[in-house]
Amino acid sequence: MLTSPVSRHAVALAVLVTLALAGCGDEKKVSTQVAAKVNKEEISVHQINNVLGRGGNLPPEQMKAASRQVLERLLDQELLVQKAVEKKIDREPKTMQAIEAARRDILSRSYMESVSATLSKPTPTEIADFYAKRPELFSERRLYNLQEMTIVGKPADLLPKLQEQLGKAKALADVAAWLKAQNIPFSGNSITKAAEQLPLELLPRFHQMKDGQIAVVPSNDGVLVVQLVASRSAPMDQKSATPFIEQFLMNQKRVEVSNRELKQLRGQAKIEYLGDFAKNDAAPQATTAAPTTNAAPAAARAAAPATVPATASSTAPAAAAAVPGASALERGIAGLK
Repeated sequence: MLTSPVSRHAVALAVLVTLALAGCGDEKKVSTQVAAKVNKEEISVHQINNVLGRGGNLPPEQMKAASRQVLERLLDQELLVQKAVEKKIDREPKTMQAIEAARRDILSRSYMESVSATLSKPTPTEIADFYAKRPELFSERRLYNLQEMTIVGKPADLLPKLQEQLGKAKALADVAAWLKAQNIPFSGNSITKAAEQLPLELLPRFHQMKDGQIAVVPSNDGVLVVQLVASRSAPMDQKSATPFIEQFLMNQKRVEVSNRELKQLRGQAKIEYLGDFAKNDAAPQATTAAPTTNAAPAAARAAAPATVPATASSTAPAAAAAVPGASALERGIAGLK
């Protein structure tokens, strides 16, 4: 069966998302090196390298095994593509819609990548300034041993009464006893987290807390009560932090240039809202991108906590926790505002 290059490439997008962006369809092979053949179709070394390039830099000793693994996945994908085309799945409305959505996504992101391609890397001065302004994340970084109580829902008079109880409580257990007496459901948890694993919008306030203090954190879903049982210092020097700071600042620059470009494009275009959307008094503004926040406890997305000192100070030692590796710090820095 003869099929067009566009059709085959499109089916590849719909069949295997993880390899779709690597351009693994029936595109013309720009490399003369052929790694394998599936029936009459070729898989080139260029396709393998394209996939590997999107996965980041690999140590030389891992390249051979990784290339083999990618080739096997491309072989599987090609088999699925051929079968899908044979059964005319590429002509089904649902598949065609998915193909078009993937095409638009690739084109829009590729354009934004071209816009930000000329951005310069952060200077040593910018990196040093960022490091100096975030002591709670770097030079004064701590590991926090926390006890949490999550109260789902927010009765109208809960917060004032809860604050009153915190003034009387000697420990978090006293607050738990009061909640039980009031038939207010809650769940408890004990965790140890590094600074970058906490909600970063709250980190400066957590950094100011002393061992034994209790914080009340209202959120959209309810209330979180947190006691800092203990903490210990785990600083990170500027040299170690530089790669992550550099990545964050580059992401920040990309967000800024993308937002400027979208604003300019909207200003130059004629945009008309129709139907039900035309009834709105105010049209929505351009969508702005922002760095993704890291995974965090239930306090995430909440207002900064007000700390309340506990009457009895805790002497419990902090739970042992290793300094997180690059991935944890990278996720944390990605959430900085």
